[in-house]
Amino acid sequence: MKNIQRRKFIRDVSLVSTGALVGIHHMGRAMGNSPNDSVNIAIIGIRNRGKDHYRALSKIPNVNIAAICDIDQRLLPEAAAEVEKLTGRKPLIETEIRKILENKSIDAVSLATPNHWHALQTIWACQAGKDVYVEKPVSHTVKEGRLMVAAARKYNRIVQTGTQARSQVATMDAIRFLKRGDLGKIYMCRGLCLKPRASIGHVKDSPIPVGVDWNTFLGPAPYRPFNENRFHYKWHWFWDTGCGDLGNQGIHQADVARWALGKQTHPVRIQGFGKYVVYDSDQETPNIQHIEYEYDDGSVIQFEVRGLPTNSEAGVKIGNLFYGSKGWMSMTSEDEGVCKAYYTDINLEASGFSSYKEKEGPVFNNDDPETSDAVVNHFTNFINCIKSREWKNLHADILEGHLSSTLCHLGNIATRLNRVLYFNPEDETIEGDEEANAYLTKVYRPPFLLPDIV
Repeated sequence: MKNIQRRKFIRDVSLVSTGALVGIHHMGRAMGNSPNDSVNIAIIGIRNRGKDHYRALSKIPNVNIAAICDIDQRLLPEAAAEVEKLTGRKPLIETEIRKILENKSIDAVSLATPNHWHALQTIWACQAGKDVYVEKPVSHTVKEGRLMVAAARKYNRIVQTGTQARSQVATMDAIRFLKRGDLGKIYMCRGLCLKPRASIGHVKDSPIPVGVDWNTFLGPAPYRPFNENRFHYKWHWFWDTGCGDLGNQGIHQADVARWALGKQTHPVRIQGFGKYVVYDSDQETPNIQHIEYEYDDGSVIQFEVRGLPTNSEAGVKIGNLFYGSKGWMSMTSEDEGVCKAYYTDINLEASGFSSYKEKEGPVFNNDDPETSDAVVNHFTNFINCIKSREWKNLHADILEGHLSSTLCHLGNIATRLNRVLYFNPEDETIEGDEEANAYLTKVYRPPFLLPDIV
């Protein structure tokens, strides 16, 4: 792909940002009232996050959960029954996404699949004329994210990233507050993923369970014998399929940090340290990480993953801290979204010492029950944009997802190599480091190949 195309991706973010703060309170009004305006959507992956998808979509008018799809047939009867109970309609059941994409009656797909599948499924869906809601991180590598943006634009598709903090009312209000300059210049944001996780232990390989399509689950990843530790949810902790907690939970907080800083490009310097400590298990990804991202103007994002017993910071375990020239603010998780601002007055004394006073500022809460569910809000925004065909009004367009997912990928690369990376935002390469650049893509197992051109 030519560099000029990559530069265009970054310029396009400025267009996305014009629609990033569309008011939640009036989202429902954009929906049509006629049954003919219904959007037929299929849920791909229905064990954990997929349930949240169809439960949220069932609350939105004129949305038909037309189909559900999973490679684990054991999960489908219960999910189908729940969808029917929620909507009064029995969904089509499939085990192969290709059949969903070939179905002309389906308008959109909602992807709640493992990270290593997001890019291929999104690209295929765009090529099939489907709109896409894709869970975070949108990609498994930097190259994948770039191609996903290209596919969305080429096929004129609506592609929403599943970073629902972008549709959380209190978070949106707090970001407006920061962007107005009420806390002065924001010079640093801190993302926190202080989320204790239990050891997954050691598990031996075992026969593939009846009803599980293990080959398709692995997809583009290297083939290996079935192992429960590498299957449902625990795939997050292995590099072939996941991105660790930085890309699992942390992507939400990385995205909010970049949003608050107003960064519509990549950082230029990344350093990271991380290890898997305390436990003895099969897990490959670190359970502690310290990462710092520096942008070309000197502003900084710090990120910490702490997957063991831990304290909170300013009352926050999952969330963000924002630091400005006139004060600071705390923010809880993407689903809670409670934000507390504090003003700081610093004075230089005659003695040469400095004194400061701190006072409480505004608190941003989600106190309206009609708009308190960020996931429902986010899906509503997605459905509205499907109807309007205005991707610029998405709260988390795929390009936003690519920029934030790249933060996670670069943080993991810096951690794995334990050295500073110098990143070129224009051509999305790591300068002077062939070994690090190899991590920007990966080897794909045939026939699950990533195209060079979408």
